[in-house]
Amino acid sequence: MRFLKKRLHFLLLMAVVQYACVDKQNFDQFDDLSVTPTVTSSMVYVETPEAVINDAAGIDFYSQDFNFDAFNEDFFAERVLEGSITYEIENTTSKQIEISINFLDEGSSVLDTEIFIIEAAPTAVLTREIFYGGATGRSLDIIRNTSGIRVFGRNLGDNSSVSTLADPKIVLRSSGSFRLRLK
Repeated sequence: MRFLKKRLHFLLLMAVVQYACVDKQNFDQFDDLSVTPTVTSSMVYVETPEAVINDAAGIDFYSQDFNFDAFNEDFFAERVLEGSITYEIENTTSKQIEISINFLDEGSSVLDTEIFIIEAAPTAVLTREIFYGGATGRSLDIIRNTSGIRVFGRNLGDNSSVSTLADPKIVLRSSGSFRLRLK
């Protein structure tokens, strides 16, 4: 009798739990989900002391190609919606400097160019943000097809003067911030 009573309580409890606490699960919610995170990363950092600029023959004191396949990886290229690249250039040298940044495709053809003219020190940090995608930005195809970045530094001043500031140099920083559609 006691066994029967326990069994009856158990069956009653299971019936209540089954009908009282359980909602029908909707596993189609994933289809309605829209995830668009913003991914931010540093891209290029270049620093050149004024002594190197003075020692360079000619006006070009810096030229470097960087392999940059992050943009044309399938995961990124197929999901990027829009974004921007921010450049910061600080010049504490006694020279007017030109910085040229080229985005290159796999064949080293130039897809996009950004040119900066920075006056001799003392100057404020130059900041420029370039937008890609959206209604007012440059074409996203530039970003999707970028495989390399070329940076040129040109001395538009002389090769003898030295800044009175401590540790004179030119510093280029860049970072990208892009919205991606994950689903």
